[in-house]
Amino acid sequence: MEVAQKKGGIGLQWQMLIGFLVGLIAGLIVYATSAGAEWIDDVTAVTGFIGSLFLRLLFMLVIPLLVSALIVGIAEMGDARQLKRVGLKTLAFTVVVSGIAVVLALLVANVFKPGAGVDRALAAQLLEDAADGAGAIIQRTAETPSGLDAVLAIIPSNVIGAMGANDILAVMFFALFFGIGLLFTDTKPANALQSAIEGVFHVSMKLIMWVIRIAPLAVACFMFNLAAVFGWDILIRLSAYVGVVLLALGTHMFVVYPLVLRIAGGVSPIWFFKNIQEAMVMAFSTASSNATLPYALKVADENLKLPRAPARFVLTIGATANQNGTAIFEGVTVLFLAQFFGVDLTIGQQVIVLLMCILGGIGTAGVPAGSLPVVALILAMVGVPPEGIGIVLGVDRFLDMCRTTLNVTGDLACATVVSRGEERAPEPEPSEPMAQAA
Repeated sequence: MEVAQKKGGIGLQWQMLIGFLVGLIAGLIVYATSAGAEWIDDVTAVTGFIGSLFLRLLFMLVIPLLVSALIVGIAEMGDARQLKRVGLKTLAFTVVVSGIAVVLALLVANVFKPGAGVDRALAAQLLEDAADGAGAIIQRTAETPSGLDAVLAIIPSNVIGAMGANDILAVMFFALFFGIGLLFTDTKPANALQSAIEGVFHVSMKLIMWVIRIAPLAVACFMFNLAAVFGWDILIRLSAYVGVVLLALGTHMFVVYPLVLRIAGGVSPIWFFKNIQEAMVMAFSTASSNATLPYALKVADENLKLPRAPARFVLTIGATANQNGTAIFEGVTVLFLAQFFGVDLTIGQQVIVLLMCILGGIGTAGVPAGSLPVVALILAMVGVPPEGIGIVLGVDRFLDMCRTTLNVTGDLACATVVSRGEERAPEPEPSEPMAQAA
């Protein structure tokens, strides 16, 4: 794929790293020398526009990519037995590894108790500063269907409307259902339709790879805005909370995943991490599993050499349904705020938090800050004031980047484990778009 080529002798992942450092350093300099100056708002408005433009271009193409990849991934399974086998292995991996992630989160939060040491005056100020954002999240949470209504909402009454509303779960249900129908329909028109949908996948990937060329500039803009507005100040003030979240994420990334890859996947963790570094950098930069999906598909196909059909199925499902980093973040955040507000959660309540975080990690939208409404919902369930989420809003963007990196790594680990024993299809002919871009 053409994005894998080096431009000017520097790989795209290194360009993004340079953009990250340039934006971070420039933002810190501005924060240290001109904090509060009026001109900063003008500059951040421009850099914010550039970053938003990049994400909008990606999200514009994510829906056609996700739908086409999932439909074709299912249709190419060959038979229902392979679909059942891959589906069950994906479900087992998601539930087991997500469960480990949340247990790990609750363990470190109970051991280190980050909420017990937060200065109340500081927290009150953070709550006041983030009142509007917290209020919007709580309102959004109240409007989210629950119980049987939430299950019913997954089935779209109008798939075009679901796409327009960016309802990823509903769109995925349609694509899953349609792909199963295509798998069982062996007619000439159905085969032509499958080829056409695969063409949509190829075109979407081509367009996304063009958009990704501006990723280094967008990354620099994201980091400049974050550093110019907050500096290191907000991270230092909430250092205990940030440290515990990073400890849990790091343990899962560098202990749990290597063990799973070695034992269940039969591959070297070093080889795995070396080959997915491009997707990890993109995940960290965009803080969105959905925006990173094309890069995950790329490294799975070109670097990890995974079978295309199961890999497409696992990665498109995983962009929303296998989010271990999100589950960890939700677990630590709920216990952190419970400790801060002096709410002593019983073992039973922590089990509820455990289950809700597993479900939250499966159903959370793979977009920046997509987990915050779920956190607010869990807080209300266990008797912790939901508006407390305002305390963590200042550091959420940084933690979102970190947990998205873990989410995407988990999706690729899942694809590697699930693909073990599955046959890789023959390489496409050179005339095909994917091969031409290689």
